[in-house]
This record gives sequence, structure tokens and C-alpha cells, in this order.
Amino acid sequence: MSPLVDLAASLWQMLTPTMLFHVAWSMLLGIVVGALPGLTATMGVALMTTLTYSLDTTSAILVLICMYMGAIYGGSRSAILLNIPGTPASAATALDGFPLARAGKAGHAMGLATAGSTLGTLVGIVLLVLIAPPLAELALRFGSYEMFWLALFGVLISGQLTVDSPPLKGYIAGILGLMIAMIGSESLHAYVRFSPTPQMNGGISLIPAMVGVFGLAEVMTAMWQRPGTLAAIRDKSDRILPSLVELWKYRRTILRSGVIGTFIGVIPGVGEDIGAWTSYAAAKRASREKETFGHGSYEGLTAAETGNSAVVPGSLIPALTLAVPGSASAAVLIAALFIHGIRPGPMIMSEQPQFISSMGAMLILATIAMAVYGLALTRLFVQVLRVPYAYLMPVVFTLCVIGPYALSLRIFDIWVMVAFGLVGFVLRQMKYPMAPLVLGIILGTMLDTNLRRGLTLSDGDLTPFFTRPISAVFVAIIVGAILLNFGFVRRPLAGLKDRLLNRGNA
Repeated sequence: MSPLVDLAASLWQMLTPTMLFHVAWSMLLGIVVGALPGLTATMGVALMTTLTYSLDTTSAILVLICMYMGAIYGGSRSAILLNIPGTPASAATALDGFPLARAGKAGHAMGLATAGSTLGTLVGIVLLVLIAPPLAELALRFGSYEMFWLALFGVLISGQLTVDSPPLKGYIAGILGLMIAMIGSESLHAYVRFSPTPQMNGGISLIPAMVGVFGLAEVMTAMWQRPGTLAAIRDKSDRILPSLVELWKYRRTILRSGVIGTFIGVIPGVGEDIGAWTSYAAAKRASREKETFGHGSYEGLTAAETGNSAVVPGSLIPALTLAVPGSASAAVLIAALFIHGIRPGPMIMSEQPQFISSMGAMLILATIAMAVYGLALTRLFVQVLRVPYAYLMPVVFTLCVIGPYALSLRIFDIWVMVAFGLVGFVLRQMKYPMAPLVLGIILGTMLDTNLRRGLTLSDGDLTPFFTRPISAVFVAIIVGAILLNFGFVRRPLAGLKDRLLNRGNA
């Protein structure tokens, strides 16, 4: 049978009351986990794994898939409503989602985010079922040299996309994040660097830093403003569900972001945040409405949510076919598969050939539940905006304290959150973006480890970083992106474009 026929058969077998019940409660719990600042999809999947021991294999994997997808999607709720990404994957969503909420369009923004997440996941599912093995083999071509450039590219694009031209402040914020990531024991030889206290030997944890620069900094910014500016926001959205005309308008953005997100998910160890930023960057470059990005762009919001959701099925491609996790959450999921008797890896296609289609069916059920909950609960989420900021901010501050502490039970992480909140507040007053800072912390370890690992493999020779085909492509893209910020490069290219268009019209 063809892969799509196998997928349909697997989906039909799962349409039982028990399976639908598991989908309902686990997806709702996943959305709640994702919406709460500081709680991540990885933590949700890890905690849920301990609760699935008594379930049969299919039910257990289905519950974990719903938790994974729900948490990634749920992060967009707090990103849009409060400018506080529930998960790192939602940082790009906040760029356009929060300005739309401030403009009274929160309901429509969340509806469009739901549609983007749903369609992005469906694109990823199709690619998972049809071309899982070839894509997994392509991902193996990414070695230390390519991963170094990929990390640098991620910081670069976030620096360019989060502030108006010129992007120097975005670059500075990204470099600051990379510097913070260097604190603590390095991964190859466990040598402690830049650590004034033993509590920092393990490095700066991402969640306290992210909650600080987004959450606490938002609270302090609200306190800094005049009392009259802290009134409740009125949602003026006349509809939540995006129209077919609107979705058709962004069809290229959705398809492009879905493919990009899936491929990013296939690359081991990258994650949903890079999928969102890369999709956002591609959408902005191809858009006819570039000036609206970062100020309330529907297209930018759609691209970010489509990209990060497509990473979920994409990350399962190497996880199932090679036992190599495409993201941190997928790594926990691999462990859960082994616990429940599934052996991911090259032999899965011969030992359990139906499991790929079963996984696709689970993803479809989770996607449907995500769409239903996303649209049904939007009006409830929008009620958050009716609470005046003067009353809402103490609740947000409490969540900012509870989230980081719940992960590690360390008071030190609360102080880290406070420190990054102060830094984030000062940088906001100076018009520096927060997203590159957080992404620099996320990618700093990957950049540092792969740089030194690559130098070890080449005996200190930098040549492979530039001569390997995929590395050369990344270098060309990075150099081109930087040069295009300079007028002496951009003006001749714009003139050449105008001449070619005039010649074509003639």
C-alpha cells in the first residue's frame, strides 16, 4: 500500500472513544503548559512520560505527542497577549502578535496563529509520511562545521528581524547572548569559564533568563509607565476564524514556512525556535509588506507559528528513522519510545513498518484537537486583556518567580531571573531587542561546541568551515545578509532590479 493509504488506515484504527479521550485531556494540558511562562515542551513531555507507564504503547505515545504539540502551540497565547513567550519557540510570534493585541486584534491574531500552526503541522505530517528516510539522510550531512554556521545564522537573522534598520543593536544583543552562553563548564572538557560562583559552573539556565528579559522586564516597563497607560486593552476583533481568502493570500508563506520548519526539525539538535525565526526571515524577504513586520503583521505572525509547529513532525523524522533527536523534546520522546517497547532507528522500517503511519495518524488527531481548542478557547484567553495592567502585572510577576523555581527548585534561578529582568528593562529603554539575546543564549553552546569540535577534527585548520558545500552556502548567505545592510551594496542592486524590470516591461 502507498504511504497515504497506510496513514488513512492507521487513522481509522485510532478513532475510538478511549483514544479521543486521551487526545482531549493531553492536548488541553499541553496548551496550558505552553502558555505558562517558564514551563517548556521538554519539561511537559518529560513529566508526562512518568504518567504513561500504565498505558498501552499506542495510547502512551499519543498522549506524549499531544503534550509536545500542545506546549509548542500554547506558547503563542502568552506571547500574543502579554508579550511573554510561553516557550522559546514563541519568541518570534511575540514580534507581531503583541502589537496586534495592543491594537485590539488579539482574537483575530490568535485565530490566525491557530490556523498557521494547524496548516504547518499538516505540511510536516505529509513530509514525514512521504519522505522521512531521504530527509533523515540529508540531515546527517550536517557536521560540526555546518552546525556552527547554522547557529551563527540563527543569531544573525533574529538580530536583523527584530529592530528597524540598521540592525546593529540586534547584532549587539545577539552577541551578548552568545557571551552569556559561554559562562560555566564547556561541554568538551568540562573546563569552567567566567564563573564567579560555583552556582554558575553549570552555566546560565535558559528559562530563568528568558522569563527575566521577557516577563519581569515587561512588568518593570509597565510600572515605569504613567498610570494612565496601564488601562485594560479592548479587543476589537470582529471574528476569530481567519477567512479562506486571507489564508489563500498567505498560501505561499504557509507552504514555505511549513517546508522550512520541517527541514529545520530534521536537523538534529536545532529546535522549534530556529524553525520560527528562519520561516519569519524568509517571509519578510519575500513579502510585499516588509514595513509591517514587527509592528503587527499578519503574515509575519502566520510565518512564525507555521514554522515552529512544522518542526514538531520534522523533528520526529530523524528520531524515528535514525534515533537521533531533532529537538530536546524529541530526545525525551525517544526515551519514552524505548520505555514502551519501540526501537527507533534504521531497523524500524523493517521491524515495525506501520509505526511511521501510526505516528502520522497520531499527529493528525493532535492537530485537529489543537485547532478545536485553539479556536474554542480564544475568547476565554482574550479575557486576560480586560484585566487592567495594574492588576495583571502582580500575577505575571508571581508566574515569573514560580516558573524558573519549579524547574530546578533553586533560589539562585530566581536571582538569575531578577538580574536578567533588570538587564532586559535597561536594554528595552535603550531600544535593544530581547529576542536575539535569548536566541544567543540558546545557540551559544551549539556554536561553541561545534566550533571547537570542528577545529579538533581538522587539527586547527579553518578551511573545512568554508569549503564544505553546505558550509559554503551558509557563509554566502550570512555574508550576503550582512552586506545588504550597507547602502553602497543595496543601492546598486536596487538600480539593477529597476533596470531589469523596465527592460522586461519594454
